[in-house]
Amino acid sequence: MQTDQIQIHDLLLRCIVGINPEERVKKQDVIVNLTLYADMRQAGHSDNIDDAVNYKTLTKRVIDHVEQSEYFLVEKLAHTIAEIAVVEFGVQRAIVSLEKPGALRFARSVGVVIDRTAADFE
Repeated sequence: MQTDQIQIHDLLLRCIVGINPEERVKKQDVIVNLTLYADMRQAGHSDNIDDAVNYKTLTKRVIDHVEQSEYFLVEKLAHTIAEIAVVEFGVQRAIVSLEKPGALRFARSVGVVIDRTAADFE
């Protein structure tokens, strides 16, 4: 597998996520980090966006999805973000880190990290 990576750090987004009634009322902050694996050799040779993963378009798609979503679990939200990257944008592998700041008392945040490939969405 290629080791070329696109890294997107600290997307601060707002959505409905959580199982408690108070979490279902108004949007709360989530922080998303993405590590996307793709073969970037052709883009490196051609200098043409058509040969690359358009991370600006991908990021806009993730933002739209997250801000319109209402999930009970951060695991589900992270999984759907990975699915967008792998299925819609053709990356080979997506590692998604998703945090909910202030979700646990005495902790800055709580979160999950998931790792998905195309085989996970067949």
